Amino acid sequence: MCGIVGYAGGMTACGKPLEVCMQGLGRLEYRGYDSAGVALAAPGMDLVAVRKKAGRLDNLKADLARSPLPDATVGIGHTRWATNGEPSDTNAHPHVSADGKIAIIHNGIIENASKLKMDLQSEGYVFSSGTDTEVAAKLLGKVANTIIEETGKPDLFEALRRVARMLTGAFTILAVDCRQPDIVVGARHDSPLVVGLGKGENFLGSDVAAFVAYTKQAMEIGQDQAVCISGDQVIVTDFNGNPVKDSKRFTVDWDASAAEKGGWPSFMDKEIHEDPEAVANTLLGRFDDQGDIVLDEVHIGLDVFRQIDKIIVVACGTASYAGMVAKYAIEHWVRIPVEVELAHEFRYRDPILTPRTLVVAISQSGETMDTLMALRHAREQGSRVLAICNTQGASIPRESDAVLYTHAGPEIAVASTKAFVAQIVAAYLLGLYLAQVKGTMYRDEIRHILEQLKDMPQKIQWVLDNQTGNVEQAAKQMVNAHSFLFLGRHVGYPVALEGALKLKEIAYTFTEGFAAGELKHGPIALVDAGEPVVVIVPSARGRNILHNKVISGIEEVKARGAFTIAVAELGDPDVEQYADVVFWRPVCPTLLSPLVDVVPLQLFAMDMAMLKGYDVDKPRNLAKSVTVE
Repeated sequence: MCGIVGYAGGMTACGKPLEVCMQGLGRLEYRGYDSAGVALAAPGMDLVAVRKKAGRLDNLKADLARSPLPDATVGIGHTRWATNGEPSDTNAHPHVSADGKIAIIHNGIIENASKLKMDLQSEGYVFSSGTDTEVAAKLLGKVANTIIEETGKPDLFEALRRVARMLTGAFTILAVDCRQPDIVVGARHDSPLVVGLGKGENFLGSDVAAFVAYTKQAMEIGQDQAVCISGDQVIVTDFNGNPVKDSKRFTVDWDASAAEKGGWPSFMDKEIHEDPEAVANTLLGRFDDQGDIVLDEVHIGLDVFRQIDKIIVVACGTASYAGMVAKYAIEHWVRIPVEVELAHEFRYRDPILTPRTLVVAISQSGETMDTLMALRHAREQGSRVLAICNTQGASIPRESDAVLYTHAGPEIAVASTKAFVAQIVAAYLLGLYLAQVKGTMYRDEIRHILEQLKDMPQKIQWVLDNQTGNVEQAAKQMVNAHSFLFLGRHVGYPVALEGALKLKEIAYTFTEGFAAGELKHGPIALVDAGEPVVVIVPSARGRNILHNKVISGIEEVKARGAFTIAVAELGDPDVEQYADVVFWRPVCPTLLSPLVDVVPLQLFAMDMAMLKGYDVDKPRNLAKSVTVE
């Protein structure tokens, strides 16, 4: 949930550590924005220099402008999404040891913090915050001083490893010690951490956005591993101190400008307008010399893929709706059953898993804790796991047997937009890959669908070019509405769910999405005069019965006074007759239509939120990456 950054440079104190931390936090603020803080160390300091403020990062910037911190050689920074202790200056990170010589920052939840706190209190330790992180800070200070008594010198790296072995829960911890002002140490368990490799300087971050302005060379830190960085060295060990020599290095394939607004009023607006590019990029590099589809990283044999007889998609929120679209496409193309499970429910219902089950884990960040735990459960039961993910080096792709990366680029706004359409494209590619391997479709059929997929970016662009004003006008009409209903059938159903979620997330409007066929089974009782009802209307081409049933649903709610908004194919005469407002889409295949249908709904939610004066990039109570269960 939280954003963390660390920096180690040379032994001459300067402003670079603070600069790196503040710039990194600016790019990580989407991970949490209840409070922010930094800690610095340099030779000659008797205590670590700490500054932290509740609220947005701008509050910390203003405080530093009024009262600057000293130059330093190392630094750590943190932007918080509260999981333990209310947002306040006191609860903000960093937290310090009892003697003030060590500062730590933390992402995750330490589940045994209460017991550890009681033990420390019995020894006379005093706590000023309500956080689990302060418990870890006091404990680390105690262990560090014990090591000094044992060896006669400080060893922060060993101290953190010992503390990591004592903690349960999920955590990434970074720490600095004014007695060792040349290093930053870190440890991770069930929470993300990556190293940035520079020249004469090195970096740590919860993701590469923390340091991409300074280096594109990165290195993964594995589960239950610790790292120590200085200006000229990176050391990785397990929690017992055994060296790790096989850490995977990779090159970040986007630059810092990709994480900036680029003139758009919000990241969400920018990212919606990057939907076409996200779709196009996710299709790039997917084919070998023979024109066959290939995945990114595969440790599953073709014979295993051929034996797959069931697919279970595990995901949360928006990603689960991408999984629902995948169900329709994969079952149609591959003719094997597909289940879509909310990851947080998956392992608690004793799911039926076999070696012939393929579990597909979908996550934008690759660190969604519920999805990661579902993935691990599936592997323990002998099933193979394929990840669809937007983040290289993240935990979910690292722990999967195969990966399909969505090349959407960094998504900064908390509400997912371009990552959603990229996930759908990746799911289509998976379906076509399985059809190719299992022989359920002819090669020319697969290539025909791929050509149709390649046309989708320009169809999305048509919506952005031609429907934006129409959507904005509808938002102005509906800005004072207290609730909405979203209805869809077939692949329009998950689009309705996603459209409803977007309106909840950023416009704070009570909204429900339903399968349109459920209307008579209860939801129609909610419809009265003026109630806005958004309907995803399938094309009449080839699916006239389905189209007619949805039109019938519009007639039913219209008869009860509803204000109807339809998403429909350009020129549909039935929709023109019955809908009050229409968001038009260009002609496209039904199975691929979610890629265009969702775009006006993304715009509509954004416009509604902006008209209400809300921050569309950082909605209240939400974080971009949910790294706790």
